[in-house]
Amino acid sequence: MSFNQTPSSNRIHIGFFGRRNAGKSSVVNAVTGQELAVVSDVKGTTTDPVQKAMELLPLGPVVIIDTPGIDDEGALGELRVKKTRQTLNKTDVAVLVVDIREGKSAADEALITLFTEKDLPYLVVYNKADLLADKQEGTKSFGHLELSVSAKTKEGIQELKERLASLAKQEESGRRIVSDLVDPSDFVVLVVPIDQAAPKGRLILPQQQTIRDLLEADAVTVVVKEDRLAETLRQLGKKPRLVITDSQVFAQAAKDTPTDVPLTSFSILFARYKGNLRSLVRGAAAIDRLRDGDQVLISEGCTHHRQCDDIGSVKLPRWLAEYTGKQLTISLSSGTEFPENLSDYQLVIHCGGCMLNEREMKYRMKCAKEAEVPMTNYGVAIAFMKGILERSLEVFPEVLGELLEK
Repeated sequence: MSFNQTPSSNRIHIGFFGRRNAGKSSVVNAVTGQELAVVSDVKGTTTDPVQKAMELLPLGPVVIIDTPGIDDEGALGELRVKKTRQTLNKTDVAVLVVDIREGKSAADEALITLFTEKDLPYLVVYNKADLLADKQEGTKSFGHLELSVSAKTKEGIQELKERLASLAKQEESGRRIVSDLVDPSDFVVLVVPIDQAAPKGRLILPQQQTIRDLLEADAVTVVVKEDRLAETLRQLGKKPRLVITDSQVFAQAAKDTPTDVPLTSFSILFARYKGNLRSLVRGAAAIDRLRDGDQVLISEGCTHHRQCDDIGSVKLPRWLAEYTGKQLTISLSSGTEFPENLSDYQLVIHCGGCMLNEREMKYRMKCAKEAEVPMTNYGVAIAFMKGILERSLEVFPEVLGELLEK
């Protein structure tokens, strides 16, 4: 991924929902100006959620998601409906597409209830206005959350895009990855291990985004592998403002970084960036309460080919066993397959969530909170088990203060 591309996790996610044959895919194609979704008169043509990252004016960078019909039938249909409901957890703006000739059904009303429960901005779009015998009916007055369109003639499509832009408009959170912690010309050292799990020929997304944020702050970025950190710090000739390490080599980075140089991890920085750091630090304390037979869920937001020393499936279970001395039952999940019921677990350890947008990460944390299951992330958990969590939080004194009070 090049630096001028907006990661999907930072894009507005717009989901199109509705019954089979309401014309969701046709509306998606009309809005995007592309043949993004397959269109057919056969009910249930869209069998799985289809998503595409793109630029959509006047919104900007977005992810468009076309979903299967919410009224799909049979055993396979139930699985498709489940996928559609999962899509709601990462949707920032929802579009409910209704055939204007039929009006809203009970399934449509149930979707609107879900939108409301999830505090999800939405529009009801009455499609196929061109097929109405009485054109006056197609121009009737709609509420501020409703409008009529024709995917075929493009009537109302521009207004739909403008309404979507209005709903998607969000105030800047003011949160930064790291640029607010440094001044121009400060040296920042990034510790990036290159192992079998590293994508060949490129850096992983959190590392790319951190470098970009530091460049925008006019800081001087030095990137090294873990076995070069100590020598690099000696050769710099200037004390760095901050050392940021990959969680996997946290212990070695702590050993090689002088105690008067602030040290933290990419995972901790991104937890703060997504607004979850306090909760995740509190959740790490549950590691000390684990007992024989307890179940721990290790969850990743993306899917990738697991290597022989994979952090989620190999390293974390090993470190948990070594630290706790307990016989734990480890479960793994990845991608969109986050368990709906967490009540059987005593702890959830999640990845940094760099591939998940803020809404989906908040949904997963909400699931854990409602199930009263502590949740932390890779970087916080590793720092906790290595005895360096307090040091890694020194750059965030307000969070460190809460930790020390407990």
